[in-house]
Amino acid sequence: MQPQYSTQDFSTMSSIKSPTLFYEWQNYRCAYEVYNPTTATEDSIPLLLIHPIGVGLSRIFWHRFCESWYKAGNTNPIYNPDLLGCGDCEMPAVACYPDDWAAQLQFFLETVVKKPAIVLVQGALLSVGLALAKMQQESGSNLIRGLVLAGPPAWAVMNKHSTERQQRIVWNLLDSPLGNAFYRYARRAEFLRSFSVKQLFGDAAKVDSEWLDALQAGAANPDSRHAVFSFLAGFWRQDYSGTIQKFDRPVLVVMGEKASSISQSGKEEKPDERLAQYLAHFPNAEGLLMPGRNVLPYESTAEFVIAVAEFVNGSF
Repeated sequence: MQPQYSTQDFSTMSSIKSPTLFYEWQNYRCAYEVYNPTTATEDSIPLLLIHPIGVGLSRIFWHRFCESWYKAGNTNPIYNPDLLGCGDCEMPAVACYPDDWAAQLQFFLETVVKKPAIVLVQGALLSVGLALAKMQQESGSNLIRGLVLAGPPAWAVMNKHSTERQQRIVWNLLDSPLGNAFYRYARRAEFLRSFSVKQLFGDAAKVDSEWLDALQAGAANPDSRHAVFSFLAGFWRQDYSGTIQKFDRPVLVVMGEKASSISQSGKEEKPDERLAQYLAHFPNAEGLLMPGRNVLPYESTAEFVIAVAEFVNGSF
């Protein structure tokens, strides 16, 4: 049974809470949260959240968004799953590709959500959202009503395929004693703060204890490194241009005014140029710039909620 909440339940919460629920996928125990307000109607479109992959990251990334979403008076059900290898999911010592995580989410949509949803995806996990969209296209399924892209990668990254040999070299280097030592170093508060200030947030003051404590707690289990290494190895670096051109559902692209890129190929790309590229290639897209850098649902939560609510209410 899914937990039921009223909007008032969220208005007095200092932090959002929901029971952790589980389902089985390919013999793995996978975790998720669901918020299903009592004020939601039968035709309320659910939101499916895809969290970023990184040291300590999991579905907790979206908690600020979920809380702010309901405090703003929105009533859409929200499904917030952990991807395999993250959070409360099992953490197998395997390399995960976007197709693997997309297959997990396809199963989740079919067996848990059970109705078409708007998919919100953070950063480079757009690769998983697009892999999911491609599965939908090829199967003739209709479980994605639209996409919201929060701080997507540099456009040059999304249509350039790194070779399987390059990916495997990096994976083998990371999946070694050297990689394990790096992960222990990377989960230190000092490193997490420095990386967040330099690469993720536009305002260093917003790199708060809530953010750092959540990352450290999420990275406490060393087995969480496998999902992170899968991302760092670049298994997600593929040419998605064909899938993008065929995706005719409504798309909202939200870019930070200080958006940056870790990738060398995207370092010279300005935020407005990146936004324009996405709008030019998705057949049915709209977009905007807002304050912040690369983690808008966390850094600029109120502004992000307003943008998503306007998109949901105006496009469907």
